[in-house]
Amino acid sequence: MSSEPPADPSQGRYPRVVRRVGDPGPRIMGGGRSPFTDVYHRVLALPLLGVLALMGATFLVLNLAFACLYMSDPGGVAELPPGDFWNAFFFSVETFGTIGYGHWYPQDFHSNLLMTIETFVGLVYVAVTTGMVFARVSRPVSRVTFSKVAVIHDFDGVPTLMFRAANLRANHIFEADVAVSLARDAVTAEGFSIRRFEELRVVRSRSPLFALSWTVMHPIDEASPLWNTTTESLEARHAEIIVVLSGTDDRYAQRVHARHSYTPSEILRDMRFADILFIGAGGRRVVDYRRFHDVVDV
Repeated sequence: MSSEPPADPSQGRYPRVVRRVGDPGPRIMGGGRSPFTDVYHRVLALPLLGVLALMGATFLVLNLAFACLYMSDPGGVAELPPGDFWNAFFFSVETFGTIGYGHWYPQDFHSNLLMTIETFVGLVYVAVTTGMVFARVSRPVSRVTFSKVAVIHDFDGVPTLMFRAANLRANHIFEADVAVSLARDAVTAEGFSIRRFEELRVVRSRSPLFALSWTVMHPIDEASPLWNTTTESLEARHAEIIVVLSGTDDRYAQRVHARHSYTPSEILRDMRFADILFIGAGGRRVVDYRRFHDVVDV
């Protein structure tokens, strides 16, 4: 029997520690922050198409602004008719890009000063955007995905929490490490409410070569923070299982990272994952990712 994760009843009341795509970030008040704080970091966090769209919009706005400034000095640009906005715009583009076809040229102090300023702005813009695109494109990004749900069933006689990770790029990630933690509300002996993170020890926390699929297992014994817990008790304490996986990409020779989390309603009990690895014709190993998220009764 295949099963999809049920709706999370706590999702609307308590935000995840690990945000999903599209989830709003935390609202930060104070700390000297402004809309321009960490602009470079925010831009690098955008998708590549978003970075290119922002570059194009900035280029357009700058040239529109300089076109208006050139129009404010009638006769300052040779052979540019007064009030001709579009030719002023195209002259700005030529200046900004240091193209210089020679048809238009500044002929008084005001226009030459604008040309000097625009040339400097253009050089800075090219330097910043080149570095930004290089940093965005050259940064290795993992294509590691996690199962939509985690499961709990007996393994070697011990209840065990399991979830799957897969390397969809099918390259090699060397020395992959996985760390699993349980985040939940707790009350100290003094009566203070805190958010506590507890390590969940896994059977195998390191894989020397992560290429296809990896089933991560945490035995729920008496030493486990999940011992004697239920779905209801975990939901009452806003529990969340946090997974962080990292390793070295064999092509970039740089560390890549992936993260995921599971809420109590995404942990299915007395279920196991469907098999996805089998040997096909000719002895070739086959990985069926179409069943990667499927679970079956124990």
